[in-house]
Amino acid sequence: MTSVTNGPMRRHPDRVINVGIREQLMLGVAGGLALAGLRPIVHSYAPFVVERPFEMLKLDIGHQDAGAILASVGASYDSAASGRTHEAPEDVALVASLPGWSVYVPGHPDEAEQLLRASATTDERAYLRLAEQANAVPRSVERGHMIIERRGRVATVITVGPLLDPVLEATADLDVTVLYATTARPFDRDALRAARSPRVVLVEPYLAGTSSSEIAEALVDTPHRLLALGVPNVEHRRYGTWRDHNAVHGLDAAGIRARILPFLDAA
Repeated sequence: MTSVTNGPMRRHPDRVINVGIREQLMLGVAGGLALAGLRPIVHSYAPFVVERPFEMLKLDIGHQDAGAILASVGASYDSAASGRTHEAPEDVALVASLPGWSVYVPGHPDEAEQLLRASATTDERAYLRLAEQANAVPRSVERGHMIIERRGRVATVITVGPLLDPVLEATADLDVTVLYATTARPFDRDALRAARSPRVVLVEPYLAGTSSSEIAEALVDTPHRLLALGVPNVEHRRYGTWRDHNAVHGLDAAGIRARILPFLDAA
């Protein structure tokens, strides 16, 4: 990772450890540093910081009750040209399956800095998911809380991170509430309950339905219908850019609108 080598490593050679392509060791070292009283920040592509060393997330970090920040790049398919090894639409679902982790999905570089700096002052276990796709304008975000972007009466649309702009475009003329989430875990159930909508649309930039169970728990006493949009659980055998993949999976503005309209029109 050239940016790390030429930036932080040069400025702080005593604080950056490059373990090469030994991802399991990377998480083990982070766990040891945390137990020694330091605040480790682990950085690599999403599949290499979550999927490959998943057992170490569970044991070396979680089971030891150690705190660390995992900061990934690549998101679901930013580096699809490098093949399936560099794609990780399943990452948030995996991290969320472990107890005690916070998951942050900023939609703009400024939000990423806000969330990283806030998490660095704690001892929490945090996963910060970074992507090439970004919203045009940053929001003032707060860990654990959604932002009300728009109020409406027909439905509530929850959009996560960099999919805010496509959702706003897709729903510009629709009478819906739009909630913007940059924290996937813990899920802001209070914000959803306060919206008081029997119809909910969830738009996530990773595996479709990752937060469906959170919505079910939040609205357990409220009759509701849910449309969960995201990356489908299929084998991704295509190259191209994230824009190409968003279009194929219906996660651009046109695709989102095409799925939302029939859902709102259904009785």
